[in-house]
Amino acid sequence: MKPVANFAALLTRFFTQRLTQQRNVSPHTIKSYRDTFHLLLLFAKTKLGKARSQLTMQEIDAPLISAFLDDLQDRRGIGDRSRNLRLTAIRSFFRYAAFEMPAQSESIQRVLAIPCKRCTHEQIHYLTRPEVDALLAAPDRDTWSGRRDHAWLLLMVQTGLRLSEMTGLNHRDVHAGANAHVHAVGKGRKERCTPLTRQTAAVLQAWLGEPARGSGQVVFPNRQGGRLSNDGVQYLLAKHVASARENCPSLKDKTVSPHVLRHTAAMELLQAGVDTTVIALWLGHESVETTHVYLEADLAMKEKIMAKTTAHDGHPGIYKPPDALLAFLKAL
Repeated sequence: MKPVANFAALLTRFFTQRLTQQRNVSPHTIKSYRDTFHLLLLFAKTKLGKARSQLTMQEIDAPLISAFLDDLQDRRGIGDRSRNLRLTAIRSFFRYAAFEMPAQSESIQRVLAIPCKRCTHEQIHYLTRPEVDALLAAPDRDTWSGRRDHAWLLLMVQTGLRLSEMTGLNHRDVHAGANAHVHAVGKGRKERCTPLTRQTAAVLQAWLGEPARGSGQVVFPNRQGGRLSNDGVQYLLAKHVASARENCPSLKDKTVSPHVLRHTAAMELLQAGVDTTVIALWLGHESVETTHVYLEADLAMKEKIMAKTTAHDGHPGIYKPPDALLAFLKAL
């Protein structure tokens, strides 16, 4: 097979052949990798001053990629985990390039040697029931968009769907009648069905009965009838959180993202006594170990465990102020 001549041609083959045909990766992975290389190409054009189609593999080297990753953190403010995800996409491409262009193996190995950053294991954040109630009450249900937002907020808090799973829902995926449930396709093309409470099913049934926009297939469309984008959902959520803070002061100290809603659903299940293995199935986790983070975050459960233990014997000391004259002499 003839080696690929330039970076643009090799990147095209990486997406069309390696990812799509050979590995058959999910659309979520394609989108994530696409965004990474879109940002990298913008950065390379700024640094090198060349058209993107004219870039060579020699120019997309380890120093450029390291500078790109640093720029993402310094200028765009992304965290270590997001930086590592971008690096994972780049490494995948360069491992493919090593087979296609063995003559460039030395420079490719330098790129593959760029290390991931070690991340602090942060405790997850979630909303309390009063905070959830305030958030659900924030959308104006006298408007079309308010009823839509109330419906997807309630769905995410109750089911723990990922953002991409929620925005990808079609009408056929929602069953609001008997045995109400929602069908979603998550990471790794894993399918799962999540049951709906009577209240959530009623809200969704009323929402789906509204006049359709666009093709009429998307459960939560934008005003033009297309799917809500990730940025669009982030914007709407931030708007409703800002409104909810007026009635729930504790929200002022919290950053609320769509994934926090997913964490909230998991914590409500845990606090209701649901086993972590069941929660892992509910959320579509690859491993039950992923669900252990909710055990770490549940302070109330830890307090119940502490109440069952025998406390160690300890006695508080009593502070006695020193003699004023001795204190004066010691200070000399």
